[in-house]
Amino acid sequence: MRSALRGSGAALHVFVLLGTLLSALLWADDVHRHALTQNEIGAVNFPTSCAHEVAGDLNRAVALLHSFQYEQARGVFQAVAQKNPDCAMAEWGIAMSHYHGLWRNGDLQAGRAAFQKAQEIALAKNATAREKGYIEALGEIYKQDGADEAAHALSYQQKLAKLHGENPTDSEAAIFYALSLDVTASKTDKTFANQRRCGEILEPIFQQLPHHPGVAHYLIHCYDNPVLAAKGLVAARGYAKIAPASAHAQHMPSHIFTRVGLWEESIESNDHSKLSATEAEKTSANGEARDQRLHAMDYLEYAYLQTGRDREARNILDEMNSLAPVTGLTLTGNYAVSAIPARYAIERGDWKQASELKPIPNAVPWAQALTWVAVGEGAARSSDANRAKEAERSLALLRDQAIEMKNTYWASQIDVQRREVSAWVSQEAGDHEGAMTNINAAVKLEESMDKDAVTPGAITPAREMLADFLALNNHPAQALGEYEAVLQLAPNRFNALYGAAMAAESAGDVTKAVEHYRALVAVARGDDRPELVNARKKLRSLADPASNRAPRFDPPHSLP
Repeated sequence: MRSALRGSGAALHVFVLLGTLLSALLWADDVHRHALTQNEIGAVNFPTSCAHEVAGDLNRAVALLHSFQYEQARGVFQAVAQKNPDCAMAEWGIAMSHYHGLWRNGDLQAGRAAFQKAQEIALAKNATAREKGYIEALGEIYKQDGADEAAHALSYQQKLAKLHGENPTDSEAAIFYALSLDVTASKTDKTFANQRRCGEILEPIFQQLPHHPGVAHYLIHCYDNPVLAAKGLVAARGYAKIAPASAHAQHMPSHIFTRVGLWEESIESNDHSKLSATEAEKTSANGEARDQRLHAMDYLEYAYLQTGRDREARNILDEMNSLAPVTGLTLTGNYAVSAIPARYAIERGDWKQASELKPIPNAVPWAQALTWVAVGEGAARSSDANRAKEAERSLALLRDQAIEMKNTYWASQIDVQRREVSAWVSQEAGDHEGAMTNINAAVKLEESMDKDAVTPGAITPAREMLADFLALNNHPAQALGEYEAVLQLAPNRFNALYGAAMAAESAGDVTKAVEHYRALVAVARGDDRPELVNARKKLRSLADPASNRAPRFDPPHSLP
């Protein structure tokens, strides 16, 4: 793993200095003072009928767009529009910078205004058929026909498919089309058909255009699932090098590293991204840079907790709590602000701390639900039945709000969390049958969907909770099977590894216990977590044949 910089304080200091200087170049408020080079944001060739003197700026703007640096891309597109008012594709670019298909947090009103201007210029100035195809496709996003966002995205994808078919040598049409396949992919399609098709389109282009930021970026997104993640490692390890001046490009590799349990690489990736985004905030005019910073911090928190580095995880929480408020924060930022404290309490088994968390006022239902699921489990496991039931009721209300907002995916995710809390309420009340009914229903519903790109993972996977219930009710062999099933979907998860080791030991399977303990101490480099200290002791004792017996079973978070 690429962890050499983390081992040397002097080297890290030099890197931080260089990273800060590089970021400052990207986020300078005068885009003309420093025209970003291909070495900083990647190489894009986006030919248009616009004036020759703006061609380089258009390429840079599209490169930024491909890295979801929307605010910066918009600034360059706007500068092109001022230089060349007859350039329809400059207005198309402005409209594209307001369409955040995967983030779903764009400014549709501003985007629609830019789209209409692009359309007017294209008609008046006789834009090429290809350019009109790009503009016509984007028009599907900004239609005001009563259809929902998903329907518009699907129509956009279909128009891009047509554009790609009519312009087979236009790599940009293929790349934008591939991204649209991921945007429209069903969260319940466990065959990942759209994502596979996306990879089939982009892999050959990646060979031809190894320095294109969009190709590497979108391969990571399309492979960000438990089935295809390993195929994304090449793109993941290349993207940050392709676009080192992009905070998002620094972060994105961690989507793959998280899926395959490469925590050191995830930490390095998000360290870099957080640094760049922090510098970006100095000149950002909206909440985009803060969103990027918080998004990286959530992934960083998750990785620190999987390596048992509780002090570093606490530092992330403290840093988040110290941030001055900014306007324009979106779901991306709100999700992280809700997730980080929930992760910190729940992963460490601090049930009292979890039970005292407060949801963010006015946040979208699925961000508030992150807090309430932590509150519910924490309260139930610290014998505060009233608080746990309050969490259960709150989650039911939030689920209903998501339904009213016609967001079936997040309504289902919240219902998973409601069932989890219901299970803990039943468990603590001594209703073990009710607990198992609810947690099994939560597992089935959660595993019928894939996770959203906004999160590295659930606060606790439902199946891991199922394993915890089996452990608590003295069924170690069954618990072992469930913990191992979790590890198939979420490799190297700390609590699943530890739970599997303890369950195996209690079931008398010393070979498997040693296997899981060894895996845990191999991936968890921290010294803070009591479970990790215990795992090292267990390995020493299990090496002694005299101790080769089935000891008392202590499930995760209940060490003697």
